[in-house]
Amino acid sequence: MKRRIFVRDLLAVPAISATVAAGQAPPPATTPSQQPKPQPNTPARQEPRQPQSIPKLPVTAPDLTAEAAPRFFTDVQFATLEKLGEVLVPPLKNNPGALEAKAPEFLDFLISASPAARQKSYQFGLDQLELQARSKYQTSFHSLNETQAGALLKPLLAVRPWPEDLPSDPLQSFVAQVHEDLRTATMNSREWAAASQKSGRLFSRGYRGSGYYWAPIDPIS
Repeated sequence: MKRRIFVRDLLAVPAISATVAAGQAPPPATTPSQQPKPQPNTPARQEPRQPQSIPKLPVTAPDLTAEAAPRFFTDVQFATLEKLGEVLVPPLKNNPGALEAKAPEFLDFLISASPAARQKSYQFGLDQLELQARSKYQTSFHSLNETQAGALLKPLLAVRPWPEDLPSDPLQSFVAQVHEDLRTATMNSREWAAASQKSGRLFSRGYRGSGYYWAPIDPIS
């Protein structure tokens, strides 16, 4: 009997050694003190919290709070463009002119995003007008009075059968293009739309504006 017990214990030793060598340990018994504590049934757990409402702040367009600085044309070129707006598209019949409608500022933005050929045409035309003013009147084009500016521009105003038919002369072509661009930018401005709404001319016969207006958008940023 004792020999049988001894043999049984001897056979059990390798099994125990293998278990220890394998690094396995029997799972510890779970005691009541190790059980997870129940969470309190608080109102915060019963009803999910709603996020606080985000206040909606009024947003103002940048061009309503600050003047846009020209960034494509040089200072002299932009001053020449302003003079062209003053002479070619003045205020008329309670409508704003090119300067009041900030058409030169809009064209500065527009030409900056235009094809290279159009950019060169504008730069060439503005530079040539400045050179002619310096040569004939010894002053900048921007400083010319209405009579002097008209004397320079009148020979450059060519008759066109169709608006798309620009003159072959580069300077005449520029004057025709800038005249059309200044007029289009003026009649599609916020100032023109506001004046038309005030006078009740929206969509009336002979009215070329649409009632809508362009807002400057930076194509780079």
